[in-house]
Amino acid sequence: MRGRTVIVVTAVLAASLGLQAQRPAADWTQWRGPNRDGVAPFSVPSAWPERLTQKWKLEVGTGYATPLVVGNRVYEFARQGDNEVMIALDAETGKEVWKSPGYPAIFQMNSAAAVHGAGPKSTPVFAGGRLYTIGMTGVVTAWDAASGKQVWQHPGNPQNLPLFTSHAFSPLVDRGLVIFHLGGNAGGALTAFDVNTGAEKWSWKGDGPGYGSPVIADFGGTRQVITITQKTLVSVDAATGALLWQKPWVSPNLTNSITPVVYGQTVIVSGNGDPTTAFGVTKRDGQWVVEPAWTNADIPMRMSNPVIVGDTLYGLSTKNSGQYFAVDAKTGKTLWLSEGRQAGNVALASAPGVLLGLENDGELVVFRAGSAAFEPVKRYKLADAETWTQGAYVGTRIFVKDVSQLSMWSM
Repeated sequence: MRGRTVIVVTAVLAASLGLQAQRPAADWTQWRGPNRDGVAPFSVPSAWPERLTQKWKLEVGTGYATPLVVGNRVYEFARQGDNEVMIALDAETGKEVWKSPGYPAIFQMNSAAAVHGAGPKSTPVFAGGRLYTIGMTGVVTAWDAASGKQVWQHPGNPQNLPLFTSHAFSPLVDRGLVIFHLGGNAGGALTAFDVNTGAEKWSWKGDGPGYGSPVIADFGGTRQVITITQKTLVSVDAATGALLWQKPWVSPNLTNSITPVVYGQTVIVSGNGDPTTAFGVTKRDGQWVVEPAWTNADIPMRMSNPVIVGDTLYGLSTKNSGQYFAVDAKTGKTLWLSEGRQAGNVALASAPGVLLGLENDGELVVFRAGSAAFEPVKRYKLADAETWTQGAYVGTRIFVKDVSQLSMWSM
């Protein structure tokens, strides 16, 4: 009996291990990854290879939307001709599963942003079998992820757009609501719609949208939507849209681009050339108190979003033509600065023990977390065209979108 017991236990253990091996990696469902914080569900190799293997590459259309990876599907929001379309691909082969007919998105581009193309620049969000998008003209759409069919849609307004690059923030889904910041310089509204019907549930009309994206945080027992607008850092009640607190945050050209980073009881933000600041958020005697916890002038950021690893904030500042940094997230003390001229922009993510920086020239730099200085491990050339788009890192696969092509790389 004892021998039989060992055999049975061994068989059960083997079956369990087999199931674990077949279990799919976590998905990449929205802006900055599954938790919207730049933390990647990526399997870091024990030894990085000399080069990565490109499994497939294809033209999908222009734009800067991050590819979403859900199960065995990749979803890309892109422009083909004058239309904004949603595309579904097989993750392993790149074969097209479906493509939506899309809708026209014709507008007058600001000449200062013409070099970066006509978008779209907002990353969709996947939730409950649906994809939610906002295009360059402000068209809001819910798509069925299985078929690509349009579930509901709200029209945009090409005459009322944000400055320069139009809508670049990414929507957020929370507890049955999908949240967008609509409008532009002539008036904007942070707006929540019912995910199923598209019915408006609440809106806050205090300012036009910035380019940074909203995040969810719990402070003082209140679930909050925190976002950067054209002129403020603002928080509203996630359930009702009621204003909770706001702080002035004005960049020189009203293009606040950094998605707020929540660390403990603080919110970390930066602007175009301004110091990076952590605001402490507390509630005292029934009133919200939002005060600077620290400010660091060494690490101004513009469009490269930072990530938190443990108690350290990593990012790329605009100083010296692009300088990587590590800062103590508790105190704001600078831990190290790299040499300058690293990159004009980087899409940064973290994985166990490393940071993954997809730079705007198509090079992926892997550098160590927890080191006393900037310590690159490997560099891989993954695209020939500009890569302002965030990469998607799932399992052992890396999905890279340049101006018009999407590719999948593997270990």
